[in-house]
Amino acid sequence: MAACHSVNPSRWRAILDAAVARVADRFVRAEPRATATQFVEGLLSGVERKTCWSLAERAGHDDPQAMQRLLRTAVWDADVARDDVRAWLIDQLGHPDAVLVTDETGFLKKGVCSVGVQRQYTGTAGRAENSQVGVFLAYVSPAGRAMIDRRLYLPETTWCDRPERLTAAGVPDGVGFATKPALARQMIAAAIEAGVPFGWVTGDEVYGADPSLRADLEHRRIGYVLAVGCDRRVAVNDGRTLIRVDDLGERIPTRACQQHSCGPGAKGPRDYPWAWITTATHPDDHRWLLIRRDRTTGELAFYLCWSPRPVPLDTLVTVAGSRWSIEELFQTGKGQVGLDHYQVRTWTGWHRFITQAMLALAVPTILAAQQPDTDPEIIALTVAEIRRLLNTFVLATSLPPQHTLHWSIWRRTSQARARRSHYQRRQAK
Repeated sequence: MAACHSVNPSRWRAILDAAVARVADRFVRAEPRATATQFVEGLLSGVERKTCWSLAERAGHDDPQAMQRLLRTAVWDADVARDDVRAWLIDQLGHPDAVLVTDETGFLKKGVCSVGVQRQYTGTAGRAENSQVGVFLAYVSPAGRAMIDRRLYLPETTWCDRPERLTAAGVPDGVGFATKPALARQMIAAAIEAGVPFGWVTGDEVYGADPSLRADLEHRRIGYVLAVGCDRRVAVNDGRTLIRVDDLGERIPTRACQQHSCGPGAKGPRDYPWAWITTATHPDDHRWLLIRRDRTTGELAFYLCWSPRPVPLDTLVTVAGSRWSIEELFQTGKGQVGLDHYQVRTWTGWHRFITQAMLALAVPTILAAQQPDTDPEIIALTVAEIRRLLNTFVLATSLPPQHTLHWSIWRRTSQARARRSHYQRRQAK
């Protein structure tokens, strides 16, 4: 494969096999174990929509029942499998200076039955839409970045205060309302308990505004760089005077800012003018207000920073820049492995699909991290390019025309049955 440089189909196949082997012991029976392997391969495949129907057709099944059982009734624990995925990723990407990044993403849905769905703001649409919201934890290290945990957000009034909805959606007893920062705290605590190596935590304003999250990180002696709104007040001078951060930012002349890159971007280093103000300094307690100025508009962004030890400005800038990684992971997950393609309504189904998608995305992520240095005239293999090559050299399938015809008939028959049922319900009203 000299023409393909670092493409080694046999080694890539071995990595894919290692991925499914990581969670194989979580399935007691052989059938769901084999189906889970086919599910992950289907998520990595070129299938346009990663639903149980399309994944079953690609796997050579006669109907989607085995795929649906995997998400609905098969005996396996998605949280334990999630731990296996996290452990595998940390084995490959672990670094003591890594950053944990927390953020949420929306999954647009129709109807009112999908667990956690309601009309709510989601950045996916840029407005309030009928959607579910998942809170995720990403791991960003010098070796790569990946999703390592997930939590489904349950709105308080429309779900947690209505036990009948929770029961119908299969939400376990004892699961109640938790804010998005509280879900982030759960995931950070789980990462610590699992021995995940990291040095910092970052997140956007939703998480920076939560005092409990900040206090928890300080108690655990974990440094953070958390975005906050322009109306946040911080203590300066004597420690008792509170001043809005935007007022402080306006007092800093442009010439006093320092140019630093917060990481590489698609068009080169993301260079911005930065300033920082020390708000507290004690032997084991160092606080700063970090300010980023947009080079074009002059708009300011603000971050509350804390560390148990003194650190230079460029360290805080690097941590702040890590936050964009999770947004890119959301885009990659949805575009490459169908993170948002699921058609399940229950608590169990959501967690199982998302866990399988995280495992599928881990495969090209690890392959990308293991790539040797390339010719400077060619960029390194990206996750998207690796998935494309995987489909050519490893995952290519050939199914007989009769199988495709069978699925065409099956789909149209099921759609006709669903249409008749829909008409009957409307006529009965």
